[in-house]
Amino acid sequence: MASRSGPGAAEILIGRHDISRRVHELAAQLQADLATAAGPPILVGVLKGSTLFLSDLVRAMDIDVAVDFMSISSYRSTVAQPGSVRIIKDLDSDVTGRDVVIVEDIVDTGLTLNYLRQTILQRGPRSVRAVTLLNKSVRRIVPVPLEYVGFDAPDVFVVGYGLDFQGNYRNVPDIIAVRDVARLVENPRLLVGPLFLGD
Repeated sequence: MASRSGPGAAEILIGRHDISRRVHELAAQLQADLATAAGPPILVGVLKGSTLFLSDLVRAMDIDVAVDFMSISSYRSTVAQPGSVRIIKDLDSDVTGRDVVIVEDIVDTGLTLNYLRQTILQRGPRSVRAVTLLNKSVRRIVPVPLEYVGFDAPDVFVVGYGLDFQGNYRNVPDIIAVRDVARLVENPRLLVGPLFLGD
């Protein structure tokens, strides 16, 4: 990575080749476990961070699958407790009797995934599984089942491969650890030069 943002601002945490290898391994595991699914399983991407991971995952699977999306927002107010979540975009599909796989980019506190699992379970699916690219267990607040994990992640802020900061860096092919978050907050486009050589 170039260092136009200054030394130590960010570094590659997980490279694109390791990501590709692990995504194919996860796809193979899912495909084997879903071989007896009742109809095409539904892979539910959690917007927006999971989109690249979900896209690569389904293309690496050799079984018929359906894809749907949900979007969740955390909020705080005078009446809502910290960590409360609400649905911004709900499923278009009926999951009754279906095998559902929730696809996350990163699981840290577990609050969002716990809410999603409970919400989907109330709709009568045949099964619910969860796969995440990154598991930041050090930040877990509530225990939540994770059937498939790409990588265990340290407690650092990351961007790339779908993960963003204020809309930037989603299409960086590697996962980047941001070492100087304060500077990134001051200048959200701090890493554009180093990460996109044309800029």
